[in-house]
Amino acid sequence: MAQGMSVNVKQRLLVWTPADHRRIGAAHEAMPYAMLAETYAAALRDCANAQALVLPLADPQDIPHWLGLVDGVMLTGSPSNVHPSHFGESVADESLPLDTTRDALTLELVRACVKQAIPLLGICRGFQEMNVALGGSLLQQVHLTPGKHDHRDPDHLPLAQQYAPSHDVLLQPGSSLAQWAGSLRVKVNSLHGQGVARLAQGLTPLAHAEDGLIEAFEVSGAQGFALGVQWHPEWDCQSTPFYQAIFQAFAQAMQLRQRDRLR
Repeated sequence: MAQGMSVNVKQRLLVWTPADHRRIGAAHEAMPYAMLAETYAAALRDCANAQALVLPLADPQDIPHWLGLVDGVMLTGSPSNVHPSHFGESVADESLPLDTTRDALTLELVRACVKQAIPLLGICRGFQEMNVALGGSLLQQVHLTPGKHDHRDPDHLPLAQQYAPSHDVLLQPGSSLAQWAGSLRVKVNSLHGQGVARLAQGLTPLAHAEDGLIEAFEVSGAQGFALGVQWHPEWDCQSTPFYQAIFQAFAQAMQLRQRDRLR
């Protein structure tokens, strides 16, 4: 061991965060990238004492192997949408980005996590992936759906304003979310154009926007932590007690998983 190098005997939690797949550069020479937004990795580090783990081009067939090495899975938000073919529809707006490579991995990954009781947190796109993977469908254009509000963020504003709390959600009495919020109503940020249409069988709604749109759910009767939220708790989690509580509960579930995994 090199002089001065120390060992942290406390194992840091490892969280598989599936990558987004994008092309960056001029159209004629755009380079493919597998990437993770830094805000998610920072939230895991700062609010869950966990390390994000990106496995570029992970093959769905290898999910059992990789799950054996991690303590939890976090499905992040993304500019891309779940391809609507996964819930029996065609693309409503061809201008919006898709990520079929991510779909191929994450939809299988959701089902594996639920089956194996591996702690799972879905955020925004990840929330939608959970619903689709388990048999639900999505509204592709919430803002064009009668009776629904526009839940998209004003993308011309600075990020701090885009991610600022923008509307209330109503929390299910007695739910873990209501406990963490200390209230049945809490204000969250909102940066999504799609949302739950048909809730998958086996999911229990935990929060609704005032227009009735489902904003959070859990896997009914799950043996482990399995939560999806439509908002972005990774943003400012250290200074937002409700968001921090979500990551802390995720961390507690992963600590139990790690104890068993390393036994």
